[in-house]
Amino acid sequence: MSELRDQDVELEVLSSDLVYEGAVWNVRSDTVRYGDGEMTRQYVDHPGAAAVVAIDDERRVVLIQQYRHPITQRDWEIPAGLLDVAGEPPLETAKRELSEEVDLAAEHWQHLVSMRTTPGGSNEVVHIFLARGLSAVENDFEREHEESDMLVQRIELSEVVDAVLEGRVRNGILAVGALAAAEVLRREADTA
Repeated sequence: MSELRDQDVELEVLSSDLVYEGAVWNVRSDTVRYGDGEMTRQYVDHPGAAAVVAIDDERRVVLIQQYRHPITQRDWEIPAGLLDVAGEPPLETAKRELSEEVDLAAEHWQHLVSMRTTPGGSNEVVHIFLARGLSAVENDFEREHEESDMLVQRIELSEVVDAVLEGRVRNGILAVGALAAAEVLRREADTA
């Protein structure tokens, strides 16, 4: 079998209409030629995001818990933010978000994975990075709305993985990031 890889598809776009313009993302309706016919699909047009699995020297992951209105819960997450600064690479967004959300910087950065969160309904791609060599930083970023009462905790990576596998935490970005980080650390230990 050849290398497992997603495949790009070239389609003739017959129309692409902005259905809703939002503060963060938009909704589009595209009609494309597909096979012998046409199809129309609506989707969330998202700028993308960067997220950080920040692990300290004790193998604890820096987690935040914040309110998310669509699910009406305070869910556990890793620091993350939108790719909303023009020209800013995802790694720089990740560094900025780590500082803004949890007042940390990291000495060592590694790309873990890039994932499509909901490819049937959104074009969002989240780039997840592993950050190590953590240190505290001061910043004057003003946290508001859902970020104003975020809880920040450090939880042992194995406990985070257990919570993911047991379904106690269901944030997809946290799940993919924690599992990827655990595998990277396992592979590093195997080669040490």
